Amino acid sequence: MNYHGVVIGTAAFLVIGLFHPIVIKAEFHFGKRIWPVFLAVGVAAVIISLFIDDLWGAAALGIVGFSSLWSIREIFEQTRRVEKGWFPENPRRKR
Repeated sequence: MNYHGVVIGTAAFLVIGLFHPIVIKAEFHFGKRIWPVFLAVGVAAVIISLFIDDLWGAAALGIVGFSSLWSIREIFEQTRRVEKGWFPENPRRKR
């Protein structure tokens, strides 16, 4: 029985679930100007995953990398959600 797909799918599910609150908190504290951090983490994780021989490590880093890159879009979407009043705005941060 091949369980690789199930394990990698579960890892993707967990990483995406982890990135959701990270994006919300990052936007709350830093606004959309935090996007270069997600870009750097994403590109670094994807590049490092290319050089890892272990299937599980490479898959995990690839998932983290692409989730981080997707989070760039989500940061800007989260800014729009805050503007619509769907999420709280940080009262200490000036627009």
